[in-house]
Amino acid sequence: MTAPVLLLLGAGPGLGLSVGRLFTRDGFTVVLAARFVDDAEPLAEQLRAEGAIAAGVGVDLGDPDEVSRVVGEVGKRYGRIDVLHFNPSVFRQADPLQLSVAELIADFTVGAAALLPAVQAARPFLAEGARVLVTGSAAADKPWNQAASLGVQKAAVRNLVTSLDATLAPEGIRAVAVQVNGVLDKGAFSREKVAAALHAAATRPAGEWTPHVSYDG
Repeated sequence: MTAPVLLLLGAGPGLGLSVGRLFTRDGFTVVLAARFVDDAEPLAEQLRAEGAIAAGVGVDLGDPDEVSRVVGEVGKRYGRIDVLHFNPSVFRQADPLQLSVAELIADFTVGAAALLPAVQAARPFLAEGARVLVTGSAAADKPWNQAASLGVQKAAVRNLVTSLDATLAPEGIRAVAVQVNGVLDKGAFSREKVAAALHAAATRPAGEWTPHVSYDG
């Protein structure tokens, strides 16, 4: 496999599809992973209809073993993973007096902790120049109390990216979290513009690298 590969975890018809489309224009093969393959495959079909090479797979991000298995299978199938995009988040409307520990852990597992088995499984297929890209949110700094678990997810995953970048950097592999400081699909935060910001962050020259980028519209 000579074409670079984007594996996008947490794919959907909005931001995920838009990011995938941008990478196909760079000649990437795109693998879109959603909760169910029946959700992912129609997204991949949209990209294939545009002339891209794309596939859809299903993965339960709440199951670390399944995350490891699916990411490993993608790596083995294509022989490489050049950009691993971690895009999931869980929105649960519950304030801190309503949110249970079990709910918080479940949301955190999908929205932050799943990044660990994903990167660990992808590592054998990440060569020098590969990138780990994470969709962040202003909720990391300014959480809405009515969706308390979201802020925890985004603060945690941003912190984790810092450690991942420091760990991978000696091998020429870098990680970045792009903090989206606005409401998606409103004004300057259209999915296309946010996707462009994510794409730009992942494709920066190594000499300009930072593990955190803010998109302010």
